[in-house]
This record gives sequence, C-alpha cells and structure tokens, in this order.
Amino acid sequence: MVTTSGTWSARHSVQAMAERTAALINALSCDDPRPAAVAAVLRAHGETNDATDTGRLVERDVVEMRAAAEQLRTVFEARDVDAAAECLNALLPRSTGVLRLTSHRGASPWHPHLDGDDEAPWGEWLLASSCLALTVLLWDRQRPPGAVCASSSCANVFLTAGSGPERRYCSRRCATRERVAAHRRAHG
Repeated sequence: MVTTSGTWSARHSVQAMAERTAALINALSCDDPRPAAVAAVLRAHGETNDATDTGRLVERDVVEMRAAAEQLRTVFEARDVDAAAECLNALLPRSTGVLRLTSHRGASPWHPHLDGDDEAPWGEWLLASSCLALTVLLWDRQRPPGAVCASSSCANVFLTAGSGPERRYCSRRCATRERVAAHRRAHG
C-alpha cells in the first residue's frame, strides 16, 4: 500500500492489513452482509481489483469471507496474549500456504502473502492475510492485537494500539454511551 507521502513500509502495511481485518470482521458480522457493502469496505482499505471495482464480489465470496471472519474473531476475543497466540497457532496451519512475495504484477509494492496465489478465493485470502497481520502485531507488541468492544450494545472488534491504558471500547461513542448508562443507573 502506498501511503499519502508516497513512501511504503512494512510497518504501515501490517497495520493497514490489521485495520482492514477488523473492518471486514465487523462488516461481515452483521445479519446479512451484502456483496456491495463488503466490496465498499475492501475499497476503503485499498483493495482495488475487478471484484471490488465492478461489483463482481458475489454472495458465495461473502459466505466464504464470513466463515473466515468468524474464525478470526476468536483472536480478538482472546483474554490475553497467550490465548491470542493459541488462536493464531490453531488458524495458521489451516489457513496459510507457503510465504511468498507478490506485487500483483506490478500493481502494488512487493508484500508478503500466505494464500495459495494471487487469484485465491476471497475467504482464503482474508484468513491468510489477516493471520499474517495479526501474528506480526502480536509478535511486535507482545499482547493481543485487538479486542471486542466492552459495550453491551456493540459486538465490534478493534485493534489495540500503542502503549497506555488498555482500551475497552471500539469507539468514543461506545465508551460515552456506557458511561452515560452507568451514570443513569447510579443516579436514576
């Protein structure tokens, strides 16, 4: 992925892949994810190809991606770094092929892939690329790469980033909603 400054680094790529993973898990977790909505998430995260540009992502692709997203959610649900590593260790042998580099025939900078080939099915691609990104984040930070929102009205996953206190909510909106609800319970 080329950044706005025109430079590209593996660190940005891993973070971008992990952010795309969380966004896709959230999009695919709704009751009836539509191919156009999933393609929009892919485009928003820099995935451009015939399927995302011309709407050729089909229902079967979404079903396969949804199955991959359900497996990946277990990494975000892990209670600690050891549990997250166990989840990834269980997924990696089932979901990844041989590590290889690709530039998608010169359409992007060289980057690693663990799926079967550049034409792998979307579900295979999502699971393999996401496992790679989440594995590198866990390795680099020595903590779970993400979590599930603690809000009782939200099931979104999010990435944990940087140092500081542990994040519990996917957004400020969820955190505020929970604070307001707790205040009303205490004073109502």
